[in-house]
Amino acid sequence: MAALHGIINFFKPTGITSAKALYAVRKVVGQRKSGHAGTLDPGADGVLVLCLGQATKLVDRIMDQPKVYHARARLDVTSESYDSDRPLAKVPIESPPSEVVLAEALRSFQGDIEQVPPAVSAVKVGGRPAYQLERRGQTPELKARTVRIHWIRLRRYAWPQIEFEMACGRGTYVRALMRDLGRALGTGGCLTALTRTAVGPFAAEDAWTLAALRNAAGPEDYLIDLDRARQLVARQVSVPRPVDREQPPV
Repeated sequence: MAALHGIINFFKPTGITSAKALYAVRKVVGQRKSGHAGTLDPGADGVLVLCLGQATKLVDRIMDQPKVYHARARLDVTSESYDSDRPLAKVPIESPPSEVVLAEALRSFQGDIEQVPPAVSAVKVGGRPAYQLERRGQTPELKARTVRIHWIRLRRYAWPQIEFEMACGRGTYVRALMRDLGRALGTGGCLTALTRTAVGPFAAEDAWTLAALRNAAGPEDYLIDLDRARQLVARQVSVPRPVDREQPPV
């Protein structure tokens, strides 16, 4: 099989790591040299940009593209990972915040903020991923770093559950955002579902599932060729604007 050079806009399902998703696609398309641009946690789904052949040189530039997420979370619990991959622990709450207070708290995180990554993450500490140290009972010392949240909007609130959308830059952890939101509100904060709906010009509605790739006639169906991929990445992608709509009734 001839080597493939280009990009696949892939929709990663929940339940597998980004590395395993890439490996599964490799077996379908027959391309060994490949990489993914930006990791999605096993519990998250959505756009995972896969770069094949010479397009692997574009990975770093793709990771600099703005990303859009749709998230669901709970404010009455927390966990070691700040998502539902770890056992949930109840957090005592004096009184639930109002919708106005919650929306304002979310908006307070817009702009350039200092964020400490979760200990359960792939951030390197002394050359080792932080999650490996955490598994050994060590407490990795992670430093705050500047990340950018372009915008964030509350979409639904029915205590203790919230639903929101956000656009952010490279290195932002939505799980860490939930941790910090809980601290700001005096509540818990735990992510329960996360979908990445866009990475720069690559949108979820155009993404290929593993089943669709298996049924494709050939690379001409799913592969964004190298020249087109370079054009898309070189283009200055504007941050998608939030759609300010009324929240659905609870």
